[in-house]
Amino acid sequence: MSGLGEERRGETGLEGSVCGAVGSDIMVAHQEKKTSEERKHKSTQNDTRTSQVQWGRAWEVDWFSLASILFLLMFAPLIVYYFVMSCDQYQCSLIDPLIDLLTGNKHLSDIWNKTPTLTYRAAGIYALWVTFQVFLYVFVPDFCHKFLPGYVGGVQEGAVTPAGVVNKYEINGLQAWIITHVLWFANAYYFHCFSPTIIFDNWIPLLWCANILGYAVSTFAMIKGYFFPSNAEDCKFTGNFFYDYMMGIEFNPRIGKWFDFKLFFNGRPGIVAWTLINLSYAAKQQELYGQVTNSMILVNVLQGIYVLDFFWNEAWYLKTIDICHDHFGWYLGWGDCVWLPYLYTLQGLYLVYHPVQLCTANAIGILMLGLIGYYIFRMTNHQKDLFRRTNGNCKIWGKKPEYIECSYMSVDGTKYYSKLMTSGFWGWARHFNYTGDLMGSLAYCLTCGFEHILPYFYIVYMTILLTHRCIRDEHRCFSKYGKDWKHYTAAVPYRLIPGIF
Repeated sequence: MSGLGEERRGETGLEGSVCGAVGSDIMVAHQEKKTSEERKHKSTQNDTRTSQVQWGRAWEVDWFSLASILFLLMFAPLIVYYFVMSCDQYQCSLIDPLIDLLTGNKHLSDIWNKTPTLTYRAAGIYALWVTFQVFLYVFVPDFCHKFLPGYVGGVQEGAVTPAGVVNKYEINGLQAWIITHVLWFANAYYFHCFSPTIIFDNWIPLLWCANILGYAVSTFAMIKGYFFPSNAEDCKFTGNFFYDYMMGIEFNPRIGKWFDFKLFFNGRPGIVAWTLINLSYAAKQQELYGQVTNSMILVNVLQGIYVLDFFWNEAWYLKTIDICHDHFGWYLGWGDCVWLPYLYTLQGLYLVYHPVQLCTANAIGILMLGLIGYYIFRMTNHQKDLFRRTNGNCKIWGKKPEYIECSYMSVDGTKYYSKLMTSGFWGWARHFNYTGDLMGSLAYCLTCGFEHILPYFYIVYMTILLTHRCIRDEHRCFSKYGKDWKHYTAAVPYRLIPGIF
C-alpha cells in the first residue's frame, strides 16, 4: 500500500502500497546459521559489502537516480495540486488549465488565488484524525485476532534486517479500521456531530495539512537518522542530501518500543482514510444529485475490498518490500500522507463532479473484472504464503510445488537458504500478483466512463510503477542470489503477462 507507490502494494506508493510479492517475498525457507568458527573467517568488510549489494537502497547515487529524485521532489507535490485543482476549478479537465495559461486567459496567480487556503477547521480536523490513529495504533492492543478465525493480529515478528535485527510489531490495523468506520457510521446515522461530506468539503485545505505532516515526518526521520537512530547499523548514508532525504537513512525508525514509522504511515492514516474519503464522496453525490450512482458504489466496493484485504493481511505486509527493503524517507513519509490519499481516490472525486450511471451490463462487467483481478492478486499471494509456511510441503493446484533452491548472506555472516517457487500462478509469471493488481486498478478507472482522462491516471501510474518495481526487484534479487536467480528466470521467463512480458 505504500509510499509513492503502492502502498498498499508494498509501496505506497512514486506508492503503498501496496502489497505485492517481490523477489525476496517469493523466497520461503529454512534458515541455517553458520557456526561461529566459520564467521571468524569472514571479515566485517566482506560482510558489509555483501549486505550493501543485497539489502535496501543504494549506497552510491548515479546521475540518473539523482535526476529522478530531484524531479520527484520538485514536481510530485505540483502533480497532486494540479489534479485536485483541475477538479475544483475545471470540472476535472486536465487540459483546460493549460489552455487557459497558454492562451493568456488566466495567469498562475489567478488559479492560485482561487485555491482554498489552509483553515483552522481543516487543521483541527487533520490533527484530530492523526492523533486518533496514533492512539489506536499505540495504545489499543489488538483483540480482533481473538475472535476472528484465520486473522493474524497482535504482536508479530518482522523479517530480519540487514543488521540481523528482528523487530516486533503490534498488528492492529484491521481493528483501527473497524473502530474508525463504526464511529463514522454512528455519527452519520445517529449522532450527527459533523456532516459525512466533511472530507470533500475541506479537501484542498486538508491537502495543505497532509503536506505539512508529510514534510515534517520526512525531515524528522532524516534528522533522527543522523543523531539518534533506532539502530545505527541499519542506517545508510550516500553523502547526497537529496537522495538521503528522498529514500531515507534509517531502515526502521521508531519512537519507543512500538511506534514504527514505516508500519504506521504505510497503513495509517492514509489507507484507513481511503475508504472514508470514498464514503465522503458518495455522501456528497447524494447531497448534490439526490442519489448515489452505481459507478460510485462500485468504486466504494472494489476499493473497500482492497483496503480490507490489506488490513486482514497486515501481518503478511511485514514481509513485503516496504518493510524488508525500503528505508523511511520522503518517498514513504510524504507519499503515504499526500500521494496515496489524494491520487488513489481520484475516481470517487471525479464521480462527484461527473456522476456516471452505468448500464447493467457494463456495471457487471466492471465488477467481474475487479473481482477476478482481486482473486488473482489474493490467490497468488496465498500460494506464496502457503509455500512459505510449509517450507514447500504442500499442494499447489493439486500437486507438490516445484522450486529452485538458493542462498544468500546477511551482514553478520549468517547464511540463509531459500526456495523460489515455480508452480501455480508463480509458474505463469514472476509477478502475477501485480497482474491481478492491474486488473483491479483498471476496473476502478472504467467506472468513470471515457469523457476525461483524469480518472485513468491511476492505471497509467500503476502500470509504470509496477513494471518499474518488477525490474528493480529483480535487479536486487539477482544481486542477492546470483546464478540461482538466473535459474529461476529461466524456469519462469515472463514477468507480468504470460507469453508477452
